[in-house]
Amino acid sequence: MNAKEAYAAKPWVTHYPEGVAEGIDVPDMSVPQAFDKMADQYAGKNALIFYGKKITYGKLKELTDRFAAALSALGVRKGDTVAMYLLNCPQYVIAYFGALKVGAKVTPISPVYTSKEVKHQLEDCESKVVVCEEILYDNVERTGVPLDHVILTDIADYLPPLKKLFGKSALSKAYSGMAAPTSEHIEKAGLLRFQDLLKKYPGPAPRVDIHPKEDLAALPYTGGTTGLPKAAMITHSNMIALQQQVSTFWPMFEEGNEVVMGFLPFFHIYGQVVVMFNSLVQGFTVVLFTTPDIDDILAGMDRYQASAFFGVPTLFEYLKEYEKTDRVNWKRLKMIACGADTLHESTIHAWERRTGAPIMEGYGMTETTAVSHSTPYHRPKTGSFGVPLPGVDAAIVDVDGDQCIPVGEDGELILSGPNIMQGYWRRPDGTKEAMMDMDGKRWLRTGDLVRMDEEGYFHFFDRKRDLIKFKGYSVFARHVEEVLYKHPKIKAAGVVGVPDPKVGQLIKAYVVLESDARGKISEEEVMEFCKENLAHYKVPRIIEFRGELPKTDVGKVSRRELREEMEEQ
Repeated sequence: MNAKEAYAAKPWVTHYPEGVAEGIDVPDMSVPQAFDKMADQYAGKNALIFYGKKITYGKLKELTDRFAAALSALGVRKGDTVAMYLLNCPQYVIAYFGALKVGAKVTPISPVYTSKEVKHQLEDCESKVVVCEEILYDNVERTGVPLDHVILTDIADYLPPLKKLFGKSALSKAYSGMAAPTSEHIEKAGLLRFQDLLKKYPGPAPRVDIHPKEDLAALPYTGGTTGLPKAAMITHSNMIALQQQVSTFWPMFEEGNEVVMGFLPFFHIYGQVVVMFNSLVQGFTVVLFTTPDIDDILAGMDRYQASAFFGVPTLFEYLKEYEKTDRVNWKRLKMIACGADTLHESTIHAWERRTGAPIMEGYGMTETTAVSHSTPYHRPKTGSFGVPLPGVDAAIVDVDGDQCIPVGEDGELILSGPNIMQGYWRRPDGTKEAMMDMDGKRWLRTGDLVRMDEEGYFHFFDRKRDLIKFKGYSVFARHVEEVLYKHPKIKAAGVVGVPDPKVGQLIKAYVVLESDARGKISEEEVMEFCKENLAHYKVPRIIEFRGELPKTDVGKVSRRELREEMEEQ
């Protein structure tokens, strides 16, 4: 069996949970249709719980219908883009499904973006309507982008009375230096209020003919790994397919009978699709959190008897040592999942020793509508991010071409399936670079370097862009970081390549020491530790101590920002 045949044989299917088929049937329906179906079926069940405020599916459907009617009255039509510059709150969910009901596509904007970043996204996605948190409006105004409508909202509008003051003070602290516009400014600038629109337009939602395979539902922007961020074109069918894939692969979840913690940011594809969308089209209850306060999350898990917990590596790193982690009976949960990055094995073992519960790792990206791989819940494998979901084809090719490489060797992961994006918005060259044809199928080049073992489990090594070339040797940044993390006094590390005319790239490590070690450990000591644990060509030539390292939206060290810092020096 040659390499291509080995991947085509899909050895991972033998490890699927019992009764799970190799493929899926994707229903020909839109996202609003899927949501309304659940809303009608579970009308009296809580869809959202927001700091004690409960909103049933029936009420949520009514609110999304009202917002859709409002957008229609404001002139929003099928194919238009509605930008969402919001924190996690009920308004996010209402606006999201409401916009889709008029046939618009949504583009979530990170609340931590500067006005320059907001400007790029608004102009690039051609949005004329923005739903905006009041305290974030200043960034929208400073963009100078001409907009037809700005719809303002306040998280306090859906907080219980005793929580309203807390909510405002928490936001003020998080966004110090920013203030909500005054009533006079709102009136003068012609800004609209979210709640006023819901009261003015009773619904029903307008009837819009949506073609799930062709019509776009979302334009989520990538992190901008090279140059400015770009948007993945995600159709309604992409999202429905993803829901079918995960619900098939995770048979332990019962429709209409689960509680999910909604603290991951909804502007990120992980929180948006896996937590919010996937939960609400299966009749689950989402417990919403605007700020990821650990104590609030743990208390909510206990109070509402959470059945699923979706986190990121930095959160598990923190929780494994947090004094209040034990207030939750983690073994009772049906799933504890980690995404957005791979976990260090030491964290996995420490977590299991403390909680007695395994962490299921997964893999995905914006371009795969959040997920393509997941760990079989009944058969986890430490160090692996799992196996392809039903309906996903996977193979590994050489980094500079399209030839499949033997099982067990490192190469670039390519994927095909109904959850794969249509391409990049207004980026034909980027689409051409990211997509390839093989055996009559359309494949996504992920840019991730992985290997598949003999059992069909996949293991992550690094991003292709983070591969460092030193004297002809290929060095994975992640390999060096993993060694650094094993040092008892190193809290965080990021490794990048520094251009050098003599050797190609020098390996540079940015290191954050534990507080009690700062000023007591030298660069030479870190290098000696690396020499003891790494091949000579993998040892960092430059060590720079930092008090902290830049992080991505989901909490992992941002090598991109570290590289950009060097370029600016």
